[in-house]
Amino acid sequence: MGLLSRLFRRGPRPQIAESEKVTGPAAVSRNYYIVASVELGNTTTKCILTATDLKEGVTYLIHKEVRMTRDVRPPRTGEEVFGETVWGVKLTREAVAELVADTLKSAVRSANIRIEDVHFVVRSTGVTAGFASPEEVGEMIKALADGCLKAGIPPKRMTAAMSKESIPEPFREYSLIDKVYFDGAVTGVKPPAGKEIVANEMEGELVMAGIKAGAKSTKVDFRNPCMAIDYGTTLAGRITNDELPYADTIGNLCGLAGAIMDAIARGCGEIDEETGCALDLPQDVEPDVGEKARELAEEAHEYIDIREVPRSAKRFGTVPVDPKRAKKAGLKLIGCDVGENGSDLPELTEIGREAYEEGGYELLFGVLDWTAALMAKRLIETALDLDLIDENTAIGITGRAGITGKKPELICRIIQEEFGDYWDPEEDVVFVDDGLARGAATMARCMNCLGTPDNPLGGNRGGGCILGLRVKHQRKEKAS
Repeated sequence: MGLLSRLFRRGPRPQIAESEKVTGPAAVSRNYYIVASVELGNTTTKCILTATDLKEGVTYLIHKEVRMTRDVRPPRTGEEVFGETVWGVKLTREAVAELVADTLKSAVRSANIRIEDVHFVVRSTGVTAGFASPEEVGEMIKALADGCLKAGIPPKRMTAAMSKESIPEPFREYSLIDKVYFDGAVTGVKPPAGKEIVANEMEGELVMAGIKAGAKSTKVDFRNPCMAIDYGTTLAGRITNDELPYADTIGNLCGLAGAIMDAIARGCGEIDEETGCALDLPQDVEPDVGEKARELAEEAHEYIDIREVPRSAKRFGTVPVDPKRAKKAGLKLIGCDVGENGSDLPELTEIGREAYEEGGYELLFGVLDWTAALMAKRLIETALDLDLIDENTAIGITGRAGITGKKPELICRIIQEEFGDYWDPEEDVVFVDDGLARGAATMARCMNCLGTPDNPLGGNRGGGCILGLRVKHQRKEKAS
């Protein structure tokens, strides 16, 4: 048995939250609150149906429908291209709406429920790299709304309720809307003040909320202060402090994440050289995470740039940013790039080619896992250096390039070895699948004030429900 294998046996056990499942008809018959999360990302377009037992505050997975975004139809004559994915797939409002409508209707059909059974829809996008500014993401959100409308979702099921009468009758008893109103805070976190600072800001908000919800099935109390890291194709996430009743967003993450793994994966020569991704590789491979894999991952990190986003930047890791506005809002941006806006991604493909030629898929997957683990190490180091996190901060990780393979074990091992004075991986670190979809279900609850005071998502680690503090805060806001 090798040294790394022995270390794995003795190492900390990752806290991994996985969705429990319930069938669509069962969710309907039990009056569960059904939410559709519709997301168009750089790599995948998803509709994930979740059902929340509001009495217990537990969220179940009904069905997950996944399409490849690269399969969106090309622009037609007269259609305006408003953006493109990180891999250059061009998008029009009409094409996005068609893809979203088809994906949503297929998800509902496969779950054996009706469109009318969906109580709320939350839309989000990870496709920000091809936009000229954070504001242009609004066009994508409109396209997503068009798709939901085409699928038969009425507008009222995409906006916050104004009164209890606006909430479906079975759920009114769980709404606290007569005590508090939705003021923009999600799971006890205020959004940054002013206009958007980074193009994937909403994605970071949903991810934070989703990890908080997912962590409820583990022993990690993932409430404020916390750091959420989403390894989607692009990097997203937030860092919060421990202010009450609402924590401030003091840090945002942006740049490249899964795109780094995709570039390495293309080195095998078995997937498309332009739009191929790690998801196209065989999924039943046991990664070889030996010394050679770590050595090649460290070589890859010579091209990976993780640091505070400079004030002069307009983009970092291809994502539009506004560092000057960030400073005014009192938060810091941490970015991940490869060269300058992805210019050195081809160098990573060469490293992937070397790994595949020397050790096949096993070594290639080992390089992917170590690369992701070393990214987590550098992101945490940067946040520490910027005084954004401390020993009281919980760390949550989600996204395809952060929770698959042996990444959780490697990340926990690195945290134990490098940051053991700050965090216990089994108490302070959690890995959550489908963080963004869970966040959509959670945001729907927040927007409609569907709280569970006995099992709160807001507030601070180790603390209680913040409902009373929120009531006082909102009364003071109204008075002023």
